[in-house]
This record gives sequence, C-alpha cells and structure tokens, in this order.
Amino acid sequence: MYRSLRGGTATKSGNGRKVFFNPLNLLAVLLLAALCGLVLGQAGRKPQSSSTQSGVLVSVVVKRDDKSSANVTSKQVAVYDNGVEQTIKNLTPDPSPARIVLLVDNSLTLRADIDKLERATREFAYEIYEGDQLLIVGYDEEAEIVADWTDNAKSIEAALKGFRKKGQPHLFDALSAVVEQALSPLAGQKRAIVVISDGLDRGSKTTFEKILADLQSNDITVYTVQIPDRTRGAIRRDVPKPKQVIEKLVEGTGGLVFAIDEAGEAARGVCDELRKNRYVISYVPSSVPYGEARRLLVVGDQGITVRSKSMQPPN
Repeated sequence: MYRSLRGGTATKSGNGRKVFFNPLNLLAVLLLAALCGLVLGQAGRKPQSSSTQSGVLVSVVVKRDDKSSANVTSKQVAVYDNGVEQTIKNLTPDPSPARIVLLVDNSLTLRADIDKLERATREFAYEIYEGDQLLIVGYDEEAEIVADWTDNAKSIEAALKGFRKKGQPHLFDALSAVVEQALSPLAGQKRAIVVISDGLDRGSKTTFEKILADLQSNDITVYTVQIPDRTRGAIRRDVPKPKQVIEKLVEGTGGLVFAIDEAGEAARGVCDELRKNRYVISYVPSSVPYGEARRLLVVGDQGITVRSKSMQPPN
C-alpha cells in the first residue's frame, strides 16, 4: 500500500492513501516568518542564524587512500568557505546510526523493470548497520511511502511488491516531499537519500536549483543508483539533462554515483561509508558575506580523500 508524501499534515485521499499536505499550515508558517523578519527589521537588527553564533557543523566523508581505519585529525584537513580558509574547531568521527531514504523512480518509461528496481532496493535492506533505518518511497507524479521507517529486512522485502510503473517522473517534487516531511523533522541525525533513477524530471513544480539548495541547507547527502537515460541525452529546455541532474545532486551534497547493475556494491558502499567514514567538522565562519550562499571546499592532505557539499546556505 502506498501513502502519498507531499509535505505537511496527514489526511486521507479519495483512494484511502495518506496524503501529507496542508497548504493552510504552510501559509501560516510563512506569514509568521515574515512577521518575525519585519519585527527584527524595525528594531534595526538582522535575524541571526545559528551559524554566526555558535559556528557551523558540516558532515563530510573522509577516507584514507590506503584504506587505513586510523582517524583523521583536523590538522590533516582544510576548509575554505567562500574562498577563505577557516579555522577548524573540531573534526569528529560520527559513527551514529543513519536514516536513509530510498527514493525509487516508478514512472512508466523508466529503462528498468520492476524486478530490477526490487533487487536494487532489497540490497540495502540487508546491508544496513545496527540502528540504521530505511524509508522506501516510490514516485511518479506522487511521492508515496512503500515501506515506513524500519530496519526489518523481511518487512521491506515484502513491501517491495508494491512497486509499479506508471505516469511521469516528478523527481524534484518527490525530493522536496522527502526533505520536508521525512527528513527535516530528524534534524541533528545522520540523513541520506539514495535516488534510484535515471535523473529525468517531467513536470515538477519544484525547480532543480530549489531542491539542491534545500538539500545543502539541511546537510543531507544524496547517493544515486543510476539507470540508463531514457532520453539518450536529448537537450531539454530549462531543465538539466538527466545525467546532469544525477551528477549535480551527488557533487552538490557530497555523495556518489553507482550503476544499477552494481546495486550490491552500492548498498555496501553507502552503508559502510555512512557508518565508518563520516565526520563532522565545526568552524566559525570568518570574512563571509551576510545573506549569501557561499562556495564550500573541504580538502585533505595527500593520501586523504574528503567529500562534502559544495555550498553553504546564507547566514
């Protein structure tokens, strides 16, 4: 059974599935935020973000090229925020459990059959570590829950029979729903999305630039299990090509791309990386402009590979 994800409060749709959407609640939040900004502006003060008061926390992947398990220290890593090298307060390993959303394209013209989608998703159910949990979401025009948060592999495997193929792929809307409804409430926890898709979006109201910025603002890492491009590289007006979407999602959030035929390797690689190679960097930004997104670059000494998101949200 699918339940729709649209962000907001759960309601019942006509077919009995849960729909997570309440535009009145969203409007109230936006009005409250605008009012707070107006009050602060009238008082002659800029609204301050937590990044300017207590420093910035950034999740990164750090690996030694020799595959050694020895911890990396802050002296072996450099952070550049808006092109300016920053002083690192701490670089701390993060072996905490992860919340992982598997976002699976269920649209009609995808160049992968249902069995292949099931196999790719099933691999993750048997590779997660103790404490990790998976949420399985299928999408076409809607983003719908196939299996709610769980670590029960048998339960996940049974739920995968709910996969289907129909409609058009609203990938950006699906990502937005997952961030807003499933992952934003888990702020402070390790969060990742595995997109099983070719990267095609047809018809989303959410723009690619908006969803990428939201992922970066929430420090959510995106990995992809890439399916061959059904458009075969055709030029698209106002929207990145599917391959570019895949590349920009992972490069912008610090993830990795795997091929659909390497689903087992993808599941092991993602789960191992989230448990064994994740670190948290903390620093207080210096010489950065107020209210602007900034380019972020994190590099390691020779023999150390570091991946991170590529942008910091505005202060």
